[in-house]
Amino acid sequence: MMRKGGKEKETINLVVIGHVDAGKSTSCGHLIYKCGGIDPRTIEKYERESAAAGKGSFKFAWVLDRLKAERDRGVTIESSLWHFETPTYDVTIIDAPGHKDFVKNMITGTSQADVALLMVSSRTGEFEAGISKEGSTREHALLAFTLGVKQMIVCVNKMDDAEYREERYNEIVREVSAFLKKVGYNPERIAFVPISGWTGENLTDPSTNMAWYKGPTLVEAIDAVKPPKRPHDKPLRVPINDVYKVDGIGTVPVGRVESGVLRAGIMAEFAPGGAKGEVKTVESHHVRLEEATPGQSVGFNVKGLSMKQIRRGMVCGDAKNDPPVEVESFIAQIVVVNHPGGIHAGYSPVLDCHTSHVACRFEELLSKVDRRSGNTTEAHPTLLKTGDSALVRLVPKKPLCVDTFARFPPLGRFAVRDMKTTVAVGVVKEIVPKAAVGGGASGGDKGASKTSAKKKTTAGTSAIKRGE
Repeated sequence: MMRKGGKEKETINLVVIGHVDAGKSTSCGHLIYKCGGIDPRTIEKYERESAAAGKGSFKFAWVLDRLKAERDRGVTIESSLWHFETPTYDVTIIDAPGHKDFVKNMITGTSQADVALLMVSSRTGEFEAGISKEGSTREHALLAFTLGVKQMIVCVNKMDDAEYREERYNEIVREVSAFLKKVGYNPERIAFVPISGWTGENLTDPSTNMAWYKGPTLVEAIDAVKPPKRPHDKPLRVPINDVYKVDGIGTVPVGRVESGVLRAGIMAEFAPGGAKGEVKTVESHHVRLEEATPGQSVGFNVKGLSMKQIRRGMVCGDAKNDPPVEVESFIAQIVVVNHPGGIHAGYSPVLDCHTSHVACRFEELLSKVDRRSGNTTEAHPTLLKTGDSALVRLVPKKPLCVDTFARFPPLGRFAVRDMKTTVAVGVVKEIVPKAAVGGGASGGDKGASKTSAKKKTTAGTSAIKRGE
């Protein structure tokens, strides 16, 4: 994608979050259409299909909800990736599901995001339901913040249903600002844009029905986002999403480059397990690449490794430059989002971190901490309740590769899942690498991360507060 003057546009990843009825898919579909991401004939086709299914109002949502199961149910299930251009950026939209059952997918999407677009409905009853304790608006905002998405835009949607009233917009801005401040965001740095995803008002052009609004359109708010820093100079990390066997080529792992540069000729090493093989070719969307840089999803052929040696959840690195390691245990700072009884030592839920899905035991509750200051409020608590922030020591029950959030954010943020619910979210503060055969540590974070598992630690300033 080229800017005027011949320079390539920078890519930003935008995750769309919010309650199920907030109008995320319709607004995103309309925005993509207005920005030239879809031609009018395709929209006409979607319009005919959705009308035939008795869901004419879903025309623009149809753009994102491609899967038949999603269309039949009228809800978004998978995180769908779509691109469009603004004057400044090449934007990838990650449309995250709204239902609580689909929070796991939403976490996978959010972990790739540079900015969150929080969609709230201004329709009477819908806004109140979304922002209530039972709604998903608060949970999604907390997840986004804890998982390191530092920038946010809030869309106050369905303003046509609210008769374009400035009073309703101001009321919603006040309430959303208050709870975003509690989450950790600074509302003064957030653009609140009143829109109608259905009519397209304030998406790309100012609305004549909301002359009272003097702020940016949604596209202008996206263009005002600060470009992310891409960690090209860090060691290579590629969490593996899938593995294929391609006739005539061999074993092809697929994943997204999170840091460093992946190129043919390097000796790849996979953790956990330590399998090694030479990278022969790198491809993205069937195009062979000289090298792949952070943010690119790629497939790469590895010589000498079988499909049995590589699986989803592993992390690929450069065997000669600080390769990823399996961990014995790790210390993390968590926020308990929703646990009906509370978390005790010994609790063993599943952790979703990058592409891995592994049960971990809460070996030790080290301390409760103040989420804003990071200061210890209670040492060695016996129970962590909903709303508590704490330092804990976790032990994986199966081989797992994670790293500290400070070094590799995508490998250091996670969600704790139990009974289809997000119990807690957190960031990795320190790791203890699994001892190599014959003793000694197996690489990993040089210094801080090799701290003894028994060492009690204080977080200093909260990583969740800093988004570090």
